[in-house]
Amino acid sequence: MKPLRLSNSDRKIAGVCAAFANSFGLDATIVRIIWACCVIIGGFGLLAYLVCWLVIPRE
Repeated sequence: MKPLRLSNSDRKIAGVCAAFANSFGLDATIVRIIWACCVIIGGFGLLAYLVCWLVIPRE
């Protein structure tokens, strides 16, 4: 597992999903779909995204 770093190259909004995808060796699109489902179904995804955006350092 690699350390979390916000992606400068593979980002749609802030690079949070790409950071998790790179860290866990997954496709960024899969992580984005899972994150979107968390936002729609649970509602906690948006708050978690904002917190990650502020806490995770850039590459």
